[in-house]
Amino acid sequence: MLNLGILAHVDAGKTSLTERLLYAAGVIDEIGSVDDGNTQTDTLALERQRGITIKAAVTSFTIASDTTVNLIDTPGHPDFIAEVERVLSVLDGAVLVISAVEGVQAQTHVLMRALKRLGIPTLIFVNKIDRRYADDKKVLTAIADRLTQTAIPMGAVREIGTPDAAFVPASPPIDVLADHDDRLLAEYLAGGVLPPSRITCALAEQTGQARVHPVFFGSAITGAGVDELTAGIATLLPKAATDAEAPASGSVFKVERGPAGEKIAYARMFAGRLRVREKTQVGRITSIAVAGEPAAEITAGQIGKLCGLNAVRIGDTLGVDPPRTRHRFAPPTLETVVAPVRSRDNGRLHAALTQLAEQDPLINLRVAGDEILVSLYGEVQKEVLDATLRTDFGLAVTFRESTVICVERPAGTGAAVEYMSAAGNPFLATVGVRIEPASGLEFRYEIELGALPLAFIKAIEDTVRATLAQGLSGWQVTDCVVTLTHSGYAPRQSAMHAGFDKSMSSTSADFRGLVPLVLMNALSRAGTRVYEPVQRFHLSLPADAVPATLPVLIRAGGLPEAQQVTGATCVVDGTIPAASVRDLEQALPGLTSGEGVLDCVFDHYQRVRGPRPSRLRAGPDPLDRKEYLLRVTRGV
Repeated sequence: MLNLGILAHVDAGKTSLTERLLYAAGVIDEIGSVDDGNTQTDTLALERQRGITIKAAVTSFTIASDTTVNLIDTPGHPDFIAEVERVLSVLDGAVLVISAVEGVQAQTHVLMRALKRLGIPTLIFVNKIDRRYADDKKVLTAIADRLTQTAIPMGAVREIGTPDAAFVPASPPIDVLADHDDRLLAEYLAGGVLPPSRITCALAEQTGQARVHPVFFGSAITGAGVDELTAGIATLLPKAATDAEAPASGSVFKVERGPAGEKIAYARMFAGRLRVREKTQVGRITSIAVAGEPAAEITAGQIGKLCGLNAVRIGDTLGVDPPRTRHRFAPPTLETVVAPVRSRDNGRLHAALTQLAEQDPLINLRVAGDEILVSLYGEVQKEVLDATLRTDFGLAVTFRESTVICVERPAGTGAAVEYMSAAGNPFLATVGVRIEPASGLEFRYEIELGALPLAFIKAIEDTVRATLAQGLSGWQVTDCVVTLTHSGYAPRQSAMHAGFDKSMSSTSADFRGLVPLVLMNALSRAGTRVYEPVQRFHLSLPADAVPATLPVLIRAGGLPEAQQVTGATCVVDGTIPAASVRDLEQALPGLTSGEGVLDCVFDHYQRVRGPRPSRLRAGPDPLDRKEYLLRVTRGV
């Protein structure tokens, strides 16, 4: 069993490669075309219409007679990077597809960085060797310069750039392998020649450890090099662990709705097994499908579809915590207001977006006043949402112009405390907190162990994290430590000869009500600074368009860092504020005669210079104590 991901920059040909692999394995009788909209894995109407992958799709086939491959075709468009990141945590190996014409692109670099960070064994497939302007040597150089210096070519290309282009396998060079294996180096130095079996064994071992990255060449359209890639998948990538007797451990990486509106969870089992009718943290399993067929159980190493898990969300754990489940998504940098064309559909729209947020938590559904807002990675997502709401829910909607999502960080240290029974505190709780700058978000406590029931500590921590979703200017507060410094509560009690009286005893609701007031008071004393998102850009344009384009780029806040001219084409890399990307995209066609291509991905946050931007707050506002208490305590 091998769970394999196919990843690439948009238009590099990964969906076409998926079709070719399925055809070679006998799963399909005819190869579908992205342009014709009849591929096996692009099932959404908008995927077929636009020729791009939006949702990860899973299909299975067998190679080398005994290896079942669960192949996951992932989106290549940067607007859907979160869908890719979710898949990475369930993979045993990956194939990173690179176009032999366009070479290494911005998203290619992002994907490789994520694969290396998670230690996922990866093969590289340089596609489109049959296309005009294909250049294998240029791509290999770019791979070494921008992706990894441990790439190992598995052969050479003959008649590149022609319909007869072919991949000629060759024994891989051992210099890179020897750099990571002292025994191999000693054997080579002692004998001068190593048997092919020894080299293959060393290559498989180091590939499985993600220390080297074999490179294959070919064409998904003609089939050149695909057999060699398939053999590499079978022999070089490690198989899934299959300890079915260990405690159950799985992870949900995708959730969709069935024909009757029921939730269907896609899960990877890392260990143990789950059976039909077995109860999990998110519901009882009513049915299981593995490799497209009904099954009584799902076991270690398998990917399956589980029904009956009504409370399931993407990222949920099934059983004990599995490895590689801590997702590190690049945050969405845009936000837009979604409004129904008919105002009476506002409730239906909220319900529909709530359901879609189950499938993609990074939609970050938010209600502020009468407005419904969702987060975006790019403008293409608006088209996806519009089509989904119209087709699946019968809702016609409009979108406002997207705005940039900033964050807040504490400027200093602040502390506050409110005591139970003190004037102005209607809650049966004492809470004191200190907030200070840090890296990441962390909750600590200085109170003595046992001074507060664990249920109340959890209520405090959960409320702290929820409250920090909106700082002094309405943006999410990041990079801080919140320390619980004071606590107190009224023990469970009742009047004589009577039952439990919550008016005399503290409950979790008291702490959930008081924490936002104390925390925002401490944050006000610390102060915050607002930071805007900055994108890393990769701009390809005609060399003669550079003099006109660079001044526009710089006026937009762009900071060029590297510039390379190859023939008539110039490539510029650098950073640019996310707020300026849209304007640059709109100006680029006129500046470059329609030939400029801009790719952007999130890179970091930088402090906002000039007026401090703010965002409309959602829910009761703890910065307005009177209004907050009226809403939270229902006027008490």
